[in-house]
Amino acid sequence: MIKSLNEYIDHTMLKPDARESDIRKLCAEAKKYHFYAVCVNSSYVSLANKELMGSGIKIASVVGFPLGAVHTDVKTKEAEVALKEGTDEIDMVIHIGALKDGRYEYVFNDIKAVTELAKKHNAIVKVILETCLLSDEEVVRACEISKEAEADFVKTSTGFSTSGATLHHVMLMKSIVKNDLKVKASGGIRDRKKAIEMIEAGASRIGASASIDICR
Repeated sequence: MIKSLNEYIDHTMLKPDARESDIRKLCAEAKKYHFYAVCVNSSYVSLANKELMGSGIKIASVVGFPLGAVHTDVKTKEAEVALKEGTDEIDMVIHIGALKDGRYEYVFNDIKAVTELAKKHNAIVKVILETCLLSDEEVVRACEISKEAEADFVKTSTGFSTSGATLHHVMLMKSIVKNDLKVKASGGIRDRKKAIEMIEAGASRIGASASIDICR
């Protein structure tokens, strides 16, 4: 039996036009519905930290979002600032082009730089694969590299590309990482039925902006 659905949810606000009032509303909703975490852009970590102080709700900050193609040094600097300002989790986007080029050492080092930094702050790292842009073979390789780089989760999608989470990809990712890593399904999950399907397929966390509708 799965636990309460709200405990799986990263309540998410990543729109480019999000304002401080939107982040305050996001945090208030997270406290009301007891979501596991909020997920915000790195510039809003400090505000979310203030709004959620003492609530027990985690903060996840995206890094290299949404394209993943920035330099590794930029990702680590963004992660460093977010960690110092109070984030508990880092959701980083892989360098998708490097993966598709077969530059696996680069992809490994890119993830490893962030995971090593996060461990110093007792934070977890979720690696966003953007599965809609990858073949199954590339998804498998990305999961293997994420394990090697000591990430904590692999995550399906940014929600900003051609499509979001699918049951196929969640099951495929889970079959590779098994119990070594967890799987986060995000992108296009807007109702209770789909959220439960993702959990039953192997997802340990759900990223959604329609969190309240899902729980209702």
